[in-house]
Amino acid sequence: MKYDREYKKKTEVHFGKEMEVWYAKGLPGLTLEEMEEAKARGENIRQYRYCPKLNPTTYEPEPGITCHRDMAVKMRDGVTIYFDLYLPTWNDQNNIAVPVIISWSMFGKRQSEGAGEWKLMGVPPGTVTKMCKFESADPGFWCRNGYAIANVDQRGCGNSEGECSMFGENDARDGYDFVEWCAQQPWCTGRVGFFGNSGVGMPLWRIASLQPPHLACIAPWEATVDMYRESLKVGGVSSGGFNSRLIDGIGCQTWIEDMDANMEDRPFYDEYWQNKAVDFKKVVCPAYVAAGWCHFHLHGSIEGFRRIRSPKKWLRIHREFEWPDSYHYENLADLMRFFDRYLKDIHNGWEFTPRVRVDVMDAYDFDLCPRRPEEAFPLKRTEYKKLYLDAKSAAAEYHPFEQESELSYDTSDELATVTFDHVFREDTEITGYMKLRLWVECRGHDDMDLFIWIKKLGTDGQYIPVHCMKEAYRGAWGYMRVSARELDENLATDFQPIQAHKRALKLSPGEIVPVDIEIWPHSRFWHAGEALRIEVGGSFIRTEWYEDAKMGFATDNNNAIHVIHTGGKYDSFLQIPVIPPKYQVNDYIVR
Repeated sequence: MKYDREYKKKTEVHFGKEMEVWYAKGLPGLTLEEMEEAKARGENIRQYRYCPKLNPTTYEPEPGITCHRDMAVKMRDGVTIYFDLYLPTWNDQNNIAVPVIISWSMFGKRQSEGAGEWKLMGVPPGTVTKMCKFESADPGFWCRNGYAIANVDQRGCGNSEGECSMFGENDARDGYDFVEWCAQQPWCTGRVGFFGNSGVGMPLWRIASLQPPHLACIAPWEATVDMYRESLKVGGVSSGGFNSRLIDGIGCQTWIEDMDANMEDRPFYDEYWQNKAVDFKKVVCPAYVAAGWCHFHLHGSIEGFRRIRSPKKWLRIHREFEWPDSYHYENLADLMRFFDRYLKDIHNGWEFTPRVRVDVMDAYDFDLCPRRPEEAFPLKRTEYKKLYLDAKSAAAEYHPFEQESELSYDTSDELATVTFDHVFREDTEITGYMKLRLWVECRGHDDMDLFIWIKKLGTDGQYIPVHCMKEAYRGAWGYMRVSARELDENLATDFQPIQAHKRALKLSPGEIVPVDIEIWPHSRFWHAGEALRIEVGGSFIRTEWYEDAKMGFATDNNNAIHVIHTGGKYDSFLQIPVIPPKYQVNDYIVR
């Protein structure tokens, strides 16, 4: 949707098709004084908008580290972008080249200077220096270990010229040019890598797909790979709130692409949205991918690992949030082994690292298996089983139910849900992709939005969350707009139903249709006597987890009655990926 902004249309060509793309007038970056004045007037100013005036200079922010501030680089079309370069002082003074790690995003290359206190949620104070760009590599660590850090303001952000394009080919071309420019500089060994999470991790996938010759490796830790399917139209449900906040929070002197506004003109998956997805087959460099079970970047991170063509790729799936995960000493040491191997060509045994490492969650802060080594994802020993739903008893069992029955809820109550419970009779691990098949009917409207959560209940029937950054998190989730139920025949598999998003299949009165809903990957252990709960509702019900409030889902339910049919010819079920023990002898079990 369009917001209260000035707009223009810009002609672009994507995948050979000329199209008009909406750009919104940006909110210019502000100096610290301007930010303080705005806040004094009661305006809500996000710290990403901090943008000091250009001041090319060289100084020592900390002993042993040199910063070359506001360096300029011209892109292939003549547009100038700016970055800050951090180098180990000894290397800089002696003209000794080092590898470069790039932090590329729209968040501002010196955001910390615009904050009264530079801190990240979940990260102990003092862990990260003020040299660190948001969600990026900290020069305070990496420069002291023989690396250069380039903190970049991408095109259209901060003082960089041009118009800001979001997460697509336009931005990726600039990243390609920057990699190749860095590789030719006397302070660079010719080996360049990327690291970052979230908004810093997302562009690097696309830059890597253009295969810059001097890009040696990438480390995307939490990064969406398909803006349509994973951000703005999850399951077909519009969710542009995050995009809108992003635009309002960025310092942009010119124009910035508004994906939510473009969704109005392009509601289905076309060449515009294809441009906002990664061409996985072209990502061939070594990659170290991290994914968080409790994060909305989870799907993209795992898809990226699974589908890229690189023969050298590693995945670590954890239960922590992206910021504490990125700066924890164990993970920094792990990442440095990866970068030492591929940016410094040190034969340090990195190849012994398991291709996949998984935190199998249990309850609260407790994991059954932290960093369990695996060969692939989904796990090779996965056994897919179906839990069939019964509306009459609100139960889920391994056997089909013969009697047809139905269960309904009224969407005029946004908190209304229905649930189905399965009590495990033996210890059960679920790791991988779940799929929910529902036979549904809508009474009073021609469409319906479904929000699914897979929860854990204790032996006493009480809800048991997992904790992330000490906050309660529900479990696995999946969303579906029923008119978007058509699957992509080229992408969907039996364990992962992927929607086509090519047309809308509205419902007729009395029509009962099957929908296959992808549940985003999950890993959790249920002890005998504990229950798995399938919760279905028509709205996104916010809970304790602070990220829940950011998605901004726009539902289309029209206060209708949602009906779920089960039993007989209505084979509603949850397919679960059950993981047997690696080894078992009598009561001795290795998981």
